[in-house]
Amino acid sequence: MIIAHISDLHLGPQFVSKAFDDAAKEIIALKPDVVVASGDFTENGLLHEFELAAEKLQQLKDFPIIAVPGNHDYRSTGYLVYRKVFGDKQTFELGNCVFLSAGTARPDRDEGEVGHRQDVWLGESLKKNRNKVKIVVMHHHIVPVPDTGTDRITILDAGDVLRTLFVDQANLVLCGHRHRPWMWKINEMSIAHAGTVSSERTRGYFANTYNIIDVDESNGSAKVWLKVTAGKKLEMSEVVGERESYIPRLKFHVGGPSR
Repeated sequence: MIIAHISDLHLGPQFVSKAFDDAAKEIIALKPDVVVASGDFTENGLLHEFELAAEKLQQLKDFPIIAVPGNHDYRSTGYLVYRKVFGDKQTFELGNCVFLSAGTARPDRDEGEVGHRQDVWLGESLKKNRNKVKIVVMHHHIVPVPDTGTDRITILDAGDVLRTLFVDQANLVLCGHRHRPWMWKINEMSIAHAGTVSSERTRGYFANTYNIIDVDESNGSAKVWLKVTAGKKLEMSEVVGERESYIPRLKFHVGGPSR
């Protein structure tokens, strides 16, 4: 199964329309089985931002889209608008895979939280689908990500949720939030972080990106690639292994034109 994983569109002042359009064209050509969008569709949860996000996502209407809200979407009572645009379905089955969407955003708070009741639901859902490939989607990260500064905004109950994911054997976790593409492999579980597909505010990896994930439906293993919009594709292991992050060639530098 091929997953196109986009995140952190941030429709608002820092939105880069061309970056999203380039990514959409590439995803259409890729013809994935599903598109996962892991939150922060808007900058401030405003109605007109949601309207623009819905308009942009129409480019990907030929594919199933699994979405979760981000903390920016829950600003300004945006959580009411989000539900009208995206609904609140949490379980999606596709082939031998089951996608479980955990809402981590809370109104007007940057930090995330799964919460006890949802954590119980997550564990029960993982157990019930033990014979399927289990993919958990959330906005916030459960493990800190490098190159993103002091980290105070992992989900507040990260320890409890990690225990649930391990004990009940999730195969893959997809996150966004930090605008930094990254991947952790913990035992048999992969945690793949998408960068920002269309915001100017990149971190650590200085380009708009999204992830392409190939999931083996027989055993749950996942191969993750980073795709720079209108640019190169490389294995996520290369991104994790390199210390110098991708910086596009600049035309000018201090002192005059670059050579």
